[in-house]
Amino acid sequence: MPKLSLDRILQSQGFGTRKYCRELVLDGEVSVDGVVQRSYKNLLETDGLIFSIFDEIWVYREFVYIALNKPSNFECSRKPSHHPGVLTLLPEQFSWRELQPVGRLDHDTTGLLLMADDGPFIHAQSSPKKHIPKVYLATTSEAVDDALISALMSGVQLHDEPAPLAAQTCRQVGSHQLEIVLEQGKYHQVKRMLAAAGNHCAALKRIAIGQLRLDALGLEEGEWCYLTPAQLALLVPDNVAGGVDQTQTTTSHKEEICP
Repeated sequence: MPKLSLDRILQSQGFGTRKYCRELVLDGEVSVDGVVQRSYKNLLETDGLIFSIFDEIWVYREFVYIALNKPSNFECSRKPSHHPGVLTLLPEQFSWRELQPVGRLDHDTTGLLLMADDGPFIHAQSSPKKHIPKVYLATTSEAVDDALISALMSGVQLHDEPAPLAAQTCRQVGSHQLEIVLEQGKYHQVKRMLAAAGNHCAALKRIAIGQLRLDALGLEEGEWCYLTPAQLALLVPDNVAGGVDQTQTTTSHKEEICP
Protein backbone atom coordinates (compact mmCIF):
# COMPACT_ATOMS: atom_id res chain seq x y z
CA MET A 1 0.00 0.00 0.00
CA PRO A 2 1.54 3.36 -0.99
CA LYS A 3 2.43 6.05 1.51
CA LEU A 4 0.04 8.98 1.89
CA SER A 5 0.48 12.43 3.33
CA LEU A 6 -0.99 12.91 6.79
CA ASP A 7 -3.65 15.38 5.65
CA ARG A 8 -4.86 12.94 2.97
CA ILE A 9 -4.97 10.14 5.52
CA LEU A 10 -7.10 12.17 7.91
CA GLN A 11 -9.42 13.27 5.12
CA SER A 12 -9.86 9.67 3.91
CA GLN A 13 -10.81 8.63 7.44
CA GLY A 14 -13.61 11.18 7.62
CA PHE A 15 -12.13 13.91 9.79
CA GLY A 16 -13.24 16.73 7.50
CA THR A 17 -12.02 18.67 4.53
CA ARG A 18 -8.36 18.59 3.63
CA LYS A 19 -8.01 22.16 4.83
CA TYR A 20 -9.50 21.31 8.22
CA CYS A 21 -7.30 18.21 8.50
CA ARG A 22 -4.24 20.36 7.88
CA GLU A 23 -5.36 22.71 10.63
CA LEU A 24 -5.70 19.76 13.03
CA VAL A 25 -2.07 18.87 12.39
CA LEU A 26 -0.81 22.44 12.64
CA ASP A 27 -2.69 22.84 15.94
CA GLY A 28 -0.88 19.81 17.38
CA GLU A 29 -4.00 17.68 17.70
CA VAL A 30 -2.68 14.67 15.77
CA SER A 31 -0.22 12.09 17.12
CA VAL A 32 1.30 8.98 15.55
CA ASP A 33 3.01 6.44 17.82
CA GLY A 34 2.72 8.95 20.64
CA VAL A 35 4.57 11.66 18.73
CA VAL A 36 2.73 14.90 17.99
CA GLN A 37 2.82 15.59 14.26
CA ARG A 38 3.79 19.07 13.12
CA SER A 39 3.72 18.65 9.34
CA TYR A 40 0.69 17.52 7.36
CA LYS A 41 3.04 16.69 4.49
CA ASN A 42 4.55 13.74 6.36
CA LEU A 43 4.26 10.56 4.28
CA LEU A 44 3.08 7.55 6.28
CA GLU A 45 2.42 3.88 5.61
CA THR A 46 -1.29 3.33 6.05
CA ASP A 47 -1.13 -0.43 6.62
CA GLY A 48 -1.60 -0.93 10.37
CA LEU A 49 -1.40 2.80 11.05
CA ILE A 50 -2.67 3.86 14.48
CA PHE A 51 -3.08 7.55 15.23
CA SER A 52 -4.84 9.78 17.71
CA ILE A 53 -6.85 12.98 17.36
CA PHE A 54 -7.87 14.97 20.43
CA ASP A 55 -6.28 12.13 22.46
CA GLU A 56 -8.69 9.57 20.97
CA ILE A 57 -7.14 6.59 19.24
CA TRP A 58 -8.10 5.47 15.73
CA VAL A 59 -6.98 2.72 13.39
CA TYR A 60 -6.61 3.50 9.68
CA ARG A 61 -9.15 1.59 7.62
CA GLU A 62 -9.29 1.70 3.85
CA PHE A 63 -12.95 0.64 4.09
CA VAL A 64 -15.35 0.57 7.01
CA TYR A 65 -17.75 -2.33 7.66
CA ILE A 66 -20.22 -1.80 10.50
CA ALA A 67 -22.86 -3.90 12.23
CA LEU A 68 -25.55 -1.85 13.99
CA ASN A 69 -28.36 -3.06 16.21
CA LYS A 70 -30.92 -0.65 14.83
CA PRO A 71 -33.52 0.74 17.25
CA SER A 72 -37.06 1.60 16.24
CA ASN A 73 -37.93 4.99 14.74
CA PHE A 74 -34.67 5.52 12.85
CA GLU A 75 -34.57 5.77 9.07
CA CYS A 76 -32.04 3.89 6.94
CA SER A 77 -31.28 6.92 4.81
CA ARG A 78 -28.56 9.53 4.50
CA LYS A 79 -31.37 12.05 3.99
CA PRO A 80 -34.13 11.04 6.45
CA SER A 81 -37.52 12.72 6.16
CA HIS A 82 -39.64 11.85 9.21
CA HIS A 83 -37.29 10.28 11.78
CA PRO A 84 -33.60 10.58 12.69
CA GLY A 85 -31.24 8.74 10.37
CA VAL A 86 -29.19 5.77 11.53
CA LEU A 87 -26.00 7.76 10.89
CA THR A 88 -26.81 9.86 13.97
CA LEU A 89 -26.05 6.74 16.04
CA LEU A 90 -22.46 6.64 14.72
CA PRO A 91 -19.40 8.91 14.99
CA GLU A 92 -19.56 11.96 12.72
CA GLN A 93 -16.49 10.74 10.83
CA PHE A 94 -18.55 7.99 9.21
CA SER A 95 -20.87 10.51 7.61
CA TRP A 96 -17.87 12.26 6.03
CA ARG A 97 -16.74 8.86 4.73
CA GLU A 98 -20.12 8.46 3.03
CA LEU A 99 -20.96 5.35 5.00
CA GLN A 100 -24.35 4.05 3.93
CA PRO A 101 -26.77 1.30 4.93
CA VAL A 102 -26.53 -1.98 3.06
CA GLY A 103 -30.18 -2.35 2.14
CA ARG A 104 -32.86 -0.89 4.37
CA LEU A 105 -35.03 -1.65 7.34
CA ASP A 106 -38.33 0.16 7.88
CA HIS A 107 -38.21 2.92 10.47
CA ASP A 108 -40.14 0.73 12.94
CA THR A 109 -38.15 -2.45 12.21
CA THR A 110 -35.27 -3.21 14.55
CA GLY A 111 -32.25 -5.46 14.45
CA LEU A 112 -29.17 -6.21 12.39
CA LEU A 113 -28.21 -3.54 9.88
CA LEU A 114 -24.96 -3.53 7.92
CA MET A 115 -23.27 -0.30 6.88
CA ALA A 116 -20.21 0.23 4.70
CA ASP A 117 -18.39 2.63 2.41
CA ASP A 118 -17.16 -0.09 0.03
CA GLY A 119 -19.23 0.05 -3.17
CA PRO A 120 -18.55 -3.49 -4.48
CA PHE A 121 -19.33 -4.94 -1.04
CA ILE A 122 -22.60 -3.02 -0.83
CA HIS A 123 -23.58 -4.14 -4.33
CA ALA A 124 -22.76 -7.78 -3.61
CA GLN A 125 -24.71 -7.76 -0.34
CA SER A 126 -27.70 -6.01 -1.91
CA SER A 127 -27.92 -8.02 -5.12
CA PRO A 128 -30.87 -10.45 -5.24
CA LYS A 129 -28.74 -12.71 -7.43
CA LYS A 130 -26.62 -13.56 -4.39
CA HIS A 131 -29.59 -15.18 -2.58
CA ILE A 132 -28.35 -14.07 0.83
CA PRO A 133 -30.88 -15.21 3.44
CA LYS A 134 -32.22 -12.63 5.90
CA VAL A 135 -33.74 -13.98 9.12
CA TYR A 136 -36.55 -12.06 10.83
CA LEU A 137 -38.40 -12.47 14.10
CA ALA A 138 -41.98 -11.35 13.52
CA THR A 139 -44.50 -10.69 16.27
CA THR A 140 -48.04 -11.09 14.95
CA SER A 141 -51.31 -9.46 15.96
CA GLU A 142 -53.22 -12.73 15.80
CA ALA A 143 -52.02 -16.12 17.04
CA VAL A 144 -49.69 -18.13 14.81
CA ASP A 145 -51.16 -21.38 13.50
CA ASP A 146 -50.26 -24.10 11.03
CA ALA A 147 -52.36 -22.48 8.30
CA LEU A 148 -50.33 -19.27 8.51
CA ILE A 149 -47.01 -21.10 8.31
CA SER A 150 -48.27 -23.24 5.43
CA ALA A 151 -49.36 -20.16 3.48
CA LEU A 152 -46.03 -18.41 3.98
CA MET A 153 -44.10 -21.50 2.95
CA SER A 154 -46.19 -22.23 -0.14
CA GLY A 155 -46.29 -18.58 -1.24
CA VAL A 156 -48.69 -15.65 -1.07
CA GLN A 157 -49.63 -13.26 -3.83
CA LEU A 158 -48.81 -9.58 -3.32
CA HIS A 159 -50.56 -6.91 -5.34
CA ASP A 160 -47.53 -5.64 -7.26
CA GLU A 161 -45.70 -8.93 -7.76
CA PRO A 162 -46.04 -11.10 -10.87
CA ALA A 163 -45.81 -14.37 -8.91
CA PRO A 164 -46.42 -15.51 -5.34
CA LEU A 165 -43.61 -14.98 -2.82
CA ALA A 166 -42.66 -17.72 -0.40
CA ALA A 167 -40.49 -17.88 2.69
CA GLN A 168 -37.36 -19.96 2.46
CA THR A 169 -38.13 -21.34 5.91
CA CYS A 170 -40.67 -20.43 8.57
CA ARG A 171 -41.18 -21.77 12.08
CA GLN A 172 -43.27 -20.86 15.09
CA VAL A 173 -41.29 -19.68 18.13
CA GLY A 174 -44.17 -18.42 20.29
CA SER A 175 -47.93 -18.10 20.36
CA HIS A 176 -47.65 -14.81 18.46
CA GLN A 177 -44.14 -15.08 17.04
CA LEU A 178 -42.48 -16.77 14.13
CA GLU A 179 -39.02 -16.85 12.60
CA ILE A 180 -39.13 -16.29 8.87
CA VAL A 181 -36.25 -16.50 6.39
CA LEU A 182 -36.41 -14.58 3.10
CA GLU A 183 -34.05 -14.14 0.19
CA GLN A 184 -35.92 -11.68 -2.05
CA GLY A 185 -35.80 -8.47 0.03
CA LYS A 186 -38.91 -6.86 -1.45
CA TYR A 187 -40.42 -3.65 -0.08
CA HIS A 188 -42.12 -4.29 3.31
CA GLN A 189 -42.03 -7.96 2.35
CA VAL A 190 -42.54 -9.62 5.73
CA LYS A 191 -45.36 -7.28 6.70
CA ARG A 192 -47.11 -7.63 3.35
CA MET A 193 -46.74 -11.41 3.30
CA LEU A 194 -48.24 -11.72 6.77
CA ALA A 195 -51.16 -9.50 5.75
CA ALA A 196 -51.69 -11.53 2.57
CA ALA A 197 -51.70 -14.71 4.66
CA GLY A 198 -54.44 -13.34 6.91
CA ASN A 199 -52.45 -12.03 9.86
CA HIS A 200 -50.70 -8.74 10.68
CA CYS A 201 -47.21 -7.80 11.81
CA ALA A 202 -47.11 -6.06 15.20
CA ALA A 203 -43.29 -5.90 15.46
CA LEU A 204 -40.38 -6.99 13.31
CA LYS A 205 -36.70 -7.59 14.07
CA ARG A 206 -33.94 -8.81 11.76
CA ILE A 207 -31.84 -11.29 13.69
CA ALA A 208 -29.40 -12.58 11.06
CA ILE A 209 -27.94 -12.00 7.62
CA GLY A 210 -26.38 -15.07 6.05
CA GLN A 211 -24.67 -16.86 8.92
CA LEU A 212 -24.01 -13.64 10.87
CA ARG A 213 -26.37 -13.55 13.84
CA LEU A 214 -27.17 -10.47 15.88
CA ASP A 215 -27.12 -12.28 19.21
CA ALA A 216 -23.52 -13.40 18.57
CA LEU A 217 -22.41 -9.76 18.24
CA GLY A 218 -23.44 -8.79 21.76
CA LEU A 219 -24.91 -5.43 20.71
CA GLU A 220 -27.63 -3.65 22.64
CA GLU A 221 -30.11 -1.53 20.65
CA GLY A 222 -28.33 1.50 19.23
CA GLU A 223 -24.86 -0.04 19.62
CA TRP A 224 -22.50 -0.77 16.74
CA CYS A 225 -19.13 -2.40 16.08
CA TYR A 226 -16.63 -2.99 13.30
CA LEU A 227 -16.88 -6.37 11.59
CA THR A 228 -13.82 -8.60 11.42
CA PRO A 229 -12.83 -10.48 8.23
CA ALA A 230 -14.15 -13.71 9.75
CA GLN A 231 -17.53 -12.10 10.43
CA LEU A 232 -17.68 -10.62 6.93
CA ALA A 233 -17.11 -14.10 5.54
CA LEU A 234 -20.28 -15.28 7.33
CA LEU A 235 -22.40 -12.91 5.24
CA VAL A 236 -21.87 -14.66 1.92
CA PRO A 237 -19.20 -17.13 0.76
CA ASP A 238 -18.07 -15.03 -2.21
CA ASN A 239 -18.19 -11.61 -0.57
CA VAL A 240 -16.00 -9.07 -2.35
CA ALA A 241 -15.18 -6.69 0.50
CA GLY A 242 -12.23 -4.67 -0.66
CA GLY A 243 -10.74 -4.12 2.78
CA VAL A 244 -11.37 -7.34 4.69
CA ASP A 245 -7.64 -7.89 5.22
CA GLN A 246 -7.08 -4.57 6.93
CA THR A 247 -5.84 -4.24 10.52
CA GLN A 248 -8.55 -4.91 13.11
CA THR A 249 -6.67 -3.88 16.27
CA THR A 250 -8.88 -2.81 19.15
CA THR A 251 -7.49 0.37 20.72
CA SER A 252 -10.43 2.37 22.11
CA HIS A 253 -14.19 2.43 22.39
CA LYS A 254 -14.29 3.85 18.85
CA GLU A 255 -12.35 0.81 17.66
CA GLU A 256 -14.55 -1.84 19.24
CA ILE A 257 -14.67 -5.05 17.20
CA CYS A 258 -17.60 -7.41 17.39
CA PRO A 259 -16.67 -10.40 19.59
